[in-house]
Amino acid sequence: MEFLGISITDWVGYAAMATVLISFLMSSVNKLRIVNSAGCLLFVFYGIMLSPLSKPIVITNGAIICVNLFYLLKAKK
Repeated sequence: MEFLGISITDWVGYAAMATVLISFLMSSVNKLRIVNSAGCLLFVFYGIMLSPLSKPIVITNGAIICVNLFYLLKAKK
């Protein structure tokens, strides 16, 4: 399936890239971690959508989500 000649998988990859890039514009570290986690989640979906599955993309971004969640929860205490 395509939209404007670009596959849905590629759209998810572009959205992930843009979200991670935008996260580094945040002045608050907590906001950065939240937006970055959303981008990493999109990258996980992107890695799963690729054929064949891209384990390095899924594992790396899954780990980054865990690190972000750890520090966000730590900051709440």
